Amino acid sequence: MDTFYSSFRSRVGPNVSAEAQSGSHIIAPVLTNNTITGGVHFLHNAHGFTFDRPHSETTQTSATRSLIFKHKTRICSEYLYVTEYNSLPGERVLLSERYTQPLILQRHRHQQEREEELRSSGEDFQQVLRSRSSDKSVHLNSLFNPDNHGISPSSVILQGNSGNGKTLTVQKILMDWASDKLYKERFEIVFHLKCKEINRIPGRKSLVEILSYSCSLTPDQISQILQQSAEKMLFIIDGFDELRLTQEIYYMSPHTDVIQKAPAEVTLCALLRGHILPESFLLVTTRSTATDKLSPLLKGPQSFTEIMGFSEKGVEKYFQKFFQDEQLFRRAYTFVKTNETLFTACSIPVICWITCTVMRERFTDGADVTSGLETITSIYVDFVFTLLDHHCQGLSQPVPILLKSLGQLAERGMLERQVLFDEESVHETVSDSAKNPFLCKFLFKRRIHQETMFSFMHLSFQEFFTALYYVLLDEEESQKKLAVLILNHNDCYPPDFPAVWQFTFGLLNKAVKHTLMKKHGLFVHPNTQACLKKWILKKFHFNCLFDSGALFLLHCLYELHEDDFVKEAMESVNKLDTYGALLRRTDCWALLYCLQCCQSIKELDLQYSSLTPEKLMLILPALHKIKHLHLLLEDASDLGKLLCALTRGQTLNAQEVRVRSWTGIVANCSINTLILSISEQLSSVRIGTPCLWYRDPAASLHSLSLTSPHSELININWNKLFQIINQKDSDALIHILYFYKLKKIEIVVDRLTERWCVRTLQMFQNCPSLTEVKVDALFLLEEGIKILQRSRTRPACVLRVEGLVCHKLSQKCTDYKDSELSCNQKVMIHLNSWGFSMEKLRKSLF
Repeated sequence: MDTFYSSFRSRVGPNVSAEAQSGSHIIAPVLTNNTITGGVHFLHNAHGFTFDRPHSETTQTSATRSLIFKHKTRICSEYLYVTEYNSLPGERVLLSERYTQPLILQRHRHQQEREEELRSSGEDFQQVLRSRSSDKSVHLNSLFNPDNHGISPSSVILQGNSGNGKTLTVQKILMDWASDKLYKERFEIVFHLKCKEINRIPGRKSLVEILSYSCSLTPDQISQILQQSAEKMLFIIDGFDELRLTQEIYYMSPHTDVIQKAPAEVTLCALLRGHILPESFLLVTTRSTATDKLSPLLKGPQSFTEIMGFSEKGVEKYFQKFFQDEQLFRRAYTFVKTNETLFTACSIPVICWITCTVMRERFTDGADVTSGLETITSIYVDFVFTLLDHHCQGLSQPVPILLKSLGQLAERGMLERQVLFDEESVHETVSDSAKNPFLCKFLFKRRIHQETMFSFMHLSFQEFFTALYYVLLDEEESQKKLAVLILNHNDCYPPDFPAVWQFTFGLLNKAVKHTLMKKHGLFVHPNTQACLKKWILKKFHFNCLFDSGALFLLHCLYELHEDDFVKEAMESVNKLDTYGALLRRTDCWALLYCLQCCQSIKELDLQYSSLTPEKLMLILPALHKIKHLHLLLEDASDLGKLLCALTRGQTLNAQEVRVRSWTGIVANCSINTLILSISEQLSSVRIGTPCLWYRDPAASLHSLSLTSPHSELININWNKLFQIINQKDSDALIHILYFYKLKKIEIVVDRLTERWCVRTLQMFQNCPSLTEVKVDALFLLEEGIKILQRSRTRPACVLRVEGLVCHKLSQKCTDYKDSELSCNQKVMIHLNSWGFSMEKLRKSLF
């Protein structure tokens, strides 16, 4: 670079000139209220200092545009792909196949909101996310929008937990800017600085030299770009929490020149503070554990945003992009959504990736998806090791000590029913909490002060680390901890902290133990495993398989996932009873696995368990073992779906299935009971209505029983059939029965009227396969009997009618309250192809 000469001409004062040698810079006196002319480039100017540039200097030159185009081209090429944690050399995937917009909030949350997010799971957690997304959520294109006061931020903090997608979001912003899809008018140039790479830059460097490490431009080319349009310049600084800060940043005199040299972190902090290029904009990502350090170093005005992870729609979109196949996507997403714990964890993008990766491996191997995701524990172990391998640079203690200290903190929180920890408690157990990827840090207002609190990413991780702590202790300490837990749980109901127990059993799984040992030398003592197995065998021996206690024990076996031991535990179980326990979709997976391992099971009672047809479908593959199945639906409108589920695929071999409808009992629904009886040749279903007909004399049909070949069950349109019964449309009922190969029909009505007799005879006409119809009525009216006396059935068909006949000459009995009067005679009518006959079943008292 040649020596450059600058001439400053004041409008009211003498000429001022300044000259600097090649490669150096000058500091000139502050000039205010002057107009500067000539070929001068200002990299930084004092407040209030104005100058006139030639037109060629106020707009981008073709050379500068060419450099920016080169910069964009390089970004488009490099950031088009993503290298995943398990990618082999040369392997990569498109960014568009992985990036999904996370939920980003532009406000701080109160302590109560934080606790709500940490404690909730399943549908409750999704409801919390939906409430957050409707309140101050932002998209990438609005990060620098003005606030309610019309002030646009110069600096945006993008906070997020480890694995929540901060770096991938940065990559998406850069890719979209370089492709002219984002910030096209707002920012002419965007630079990307990774704090992890800045830590490795040796010696003293200027800003242009630091920027040259992260892009394809030379320092001179970067200087040329920086001289123009500083107010349309964005610096994205990724991973501030990883930046190794020294005390020099607090004591060095500030410098304002892009070519002034200093340690890399000092130069970066000068950019953050606005000492260099104050008109530029900043976007800084960080974990929550370093936000309080970042904010004082960052120029204003500032804006705070936080990545919360994926919403329910975000998880669905991620799965869809990952699998790129509608069928595989649906199989995988449906499975995850049925597992409340896993679906909650999938709001963390890294867990979403782990889950999809494991499922894809199972699909590739041709195995069932459910066998691939054997346990929730295995997913959490994969997540923990992913963060340890890729998000734990610079930790000051070995992994076993780190995990035990986290477990100690987690256990304290469980025992004290806490999800938020004060700073003192954390520092007592966990060293270097600022660099710990498993902890989150929050600042809350307390009167006129701020209070620092910590938490795990979610209560489920606190439960996991508690369990990990118990199994990683030495034998004596582990036995003591487990003994206290066992001593406090001597009945058949779930203990305190059931998830901790379930994670503990999951950590005893052979594959999980192998991973713990292979990755970081974490040893689970055999006596710990023997102690827990002995305890659960005792529970099964005393037959503690009822209510919610049954579900708890099944979950323990499911997480252990060792088929031989599960078979041993359940070898004498012939009945499972979850009566009254809230049956979640996650429970259905545990129930399915244990039923498949049990050879002696005969009876299953799922009454008052919040059962739905969707939940029943989850356990359907094991129902062929059940001989007596008792179900209760919350919604009678689900009966059609339930029967479709039970009869689909001909997998049901139960001798008897009893279904009751809760709404049918309490809401006067037309159907409240269903009994399905199955044999090898014939199966029958009895559909009953509430016993309220005597209060409503206009009601007619009270139960309907249909007997057909076992293979015909799948052809019955149960939804249509139940809809007709609910509508009390007896004519439509007779019509629809024509389409089914029925052998026998039994109906119960209040009165055998002329119309019911006609309908009954139409059944023979409409159903060629029908051989028997039986009608039970409280009263047989004379008008109906006369119809039957003049009728015949087809050959080999018989009609039997049973009920009371009133012998009074006038004002004959027809109501329930009159049924015990002596004027009534019980009779049985037989009608076949030969004719009509009637026999008395008891004599009249006249």
